[in-house]
Amino acid sequence: MKNKWKMWSGFAAVIFIMASCASSTHIEKDDSVNFTDYKTFAWLEKNPTGEKDKNKPGDLTEQRIREAVNKELAKSAGWKEVKSRPDVFLSYDVLVERGSSTSTSPVYSRPFSRVFYNRSTGRYFTVFYPSQFEGYERDERSIREGTVTISMIDGKTDKTVWQGWTTDEVNSRNLTSREIQNSVKSIFKKFDIAKN
Repeated sequence: MKNKWKMWSGFAAVIFIMASCASSTHIEKDDSVNFTDYKTFAWLEKNPTGEKDKNKPGDLTEQRIREAVNKELAKSAGWKEVKSRPDVFLSYDVLVERGSSTSTSPVYSRPFSRVFYNRSTGRYFTVFYPSQFEGYERDERSIREGTVTISMIDGKTDKTVWQGWTTDEVNSRNLTSREIQNSVKSIFKKFDIAKN
């Protein structure tokens, strides 16, 4: 029974560690703004001069981010995209950079058994020694972290009224469609205009 308890506590520790590696999402908002007054939005152009920006994500990445945000805004707030005079302008940034990830995992000794001889009875008997918790092993590895930031700017005042961002581990220098969708969903889970 004691071994089963140790085994389950080991599994629980691994699940806790994996959960702690999940993406972190944050928001900042202007508390003086009533978001229920907003009904429409439009996207700000990244580079109005028309010149190619080396740091700008590809057109496909931009399209996927815009589609994911449009879908979430329609679903969570009922907002519609318009071409002129929007209540809110939207902007996004994507940053992929190198980082490091540290994880810990429990370490247990190997179970073993020993055979003893009892001289008084003339018999051998076996004693089993279960595995023992010995501490944690720390592992640090190099990773790529992708940060997606969505900003909302009031259409009348040009003031940033809401910003949400999330950082998660990514596999390459460009975000995949699934990584974009997960990031945008994670950000808009915290877009709680009903609580204003």
